[in-house]
Amino acid sequence: MKNLVAELQWRGLVHDIMPGTEEQLLKEMTTTYIGFDPTSDSLHIGSLVPIILLVHLEKFGHKPIALIGGATGMIGDPSGKSDERNLLDEATLEKNVAGIKAVLSRFLDFNSTAANAPILVNNYDWMKDFSFINFARDVGKRITVNYMMAKDSVKKRLSAEGEGMSFTEFTYQLIQGYDFHHLYKTHHCLLQMGGSDQWGNITTGTELVRRMNGDGAKAYAMTCPLITKADGSKFGKSEGGNVWLTADKTSVYKFYQFWLNTTDVDAEKYIKIFTFLNKEIIDSLIAEHETAPHLRVLQKRVAQEVTTFVHGNEEFEKAVFASNAFFSPTMDDLKKLDITTFLEVFEGVPQAEVEMADIKHGMDMIAALAAKTGFLASNSEARRELQQNSISLNKEKVALDYSITAKDLIHNQFLMLQKGKKNYYLIKVV
Repeated sequence: MKNLVAELQWRGLVHDIMPGTEEQLLKEMTTTYIGFDPTSDSLHIGSLVPIILLVHLEKFGHKPIALIGGATGMIGDPSGKSDERNLLDEATLEKNVAGIKAVLSRFLDFNSTAANAPILVNNYDWMKDFSFINFARDVGKRITVNYMMAKDSVKKRLSAEGEGMSFTEFTYQLIQGYDFHHLYKTHHCLLQMGGSDQWGNITTGTELVRRMNGDGAKAYAMTCPLITKADGSKFGKSEGGNVWLTADKTSVYKFYQFWLNTTDVDAEKYIKIFTFLNKEIIDSLIAEHETAPHLRVLQKRVAQEVTTFVHGNEEFEKAVFASNAFFSPTMDDLKKLDITTFLEVFEGVPQAEVEMADIKHGMDMIAALAAKTGFLASNSEARRELQQNSISLNKEKVALDYSITAKDLIHNQFLMLQKGKKNYYLIKVV
């Protein structure tokens, strides 16, 4: 077996690893699972790391299991949380589980017939008929309260301000631990992976495997670091909230722009974590970027690799087209964009609305620049800029006497104004 741990280490994807884990992965095909919490009907880019870990496992000849927490999702994981979250009803959970299955199926072929074919499971399937008495007797007696209290996820909640931790959340690590035991019994699963905040839950699982299956039972644990930005802020959010892996929640254009706009420091880290490029190519790209940072070689390659991985090459090319359309010398490319993408391209550009009646008989340029929109501070400034030939309408220079009519509208409702090379404005005609 090729050395998966060494591969993940140079990529910065190993945080904690239980002794013996690397040796086990080198010895034979090892069935490994990672859990996904069904708090939404999609996954955001914070879930990309565990997805990528599963893909790495498969590439290195191991058998990945993706577990959706249909049962644990009913309780809520206290790890990293300051307050108990609201419990989801069964209908919402069912919808969320179906959505997550659809996302995971884009990255892993659960219908494969290969020896190490990925498996998709839902812990609700084996927990739904488990009575409380049986769970308390068969599982609860295996782990002491002292052991559970020593976990960081529990200690932090008990020592922090607030209402503390409910019994429901306290039992979470036991239920997650039972998942490991169940997968050990049914699929000979020997390793669980997850984020570093999951170390306590995962090691409880390894302990349960040993205690419920005799002295010879072995189970292993490995976690990856939680990804942060260079400034220390949380990874995975933009100004508009989470960056999702489905286009209905985050458009492919916005997804592409998220990666394109990362800092140099973050891009150097992300190209190792979020792509499957080998070390030689990545080292070459980093060296190329260092010689000419203004060309943003790293950001462009990260954006290409991740967008293609998540949405496919065709959608990546559409996102690039939309990105370039804004800076095209004519309006032809912008006119080819659908209205949603068109507006996304202009996000952050000053915008104003005017009535359709204002252009019915022609609207003069001073009104378009100042009186009706406030883009420029005064009518006199608008007149001066027009006289200096620095104003463009839909990327064509216009004079002081130009009159805007319906024939100038893009998609029958937009007008693009420009002052000089860098100042853009968008008028929406309603």
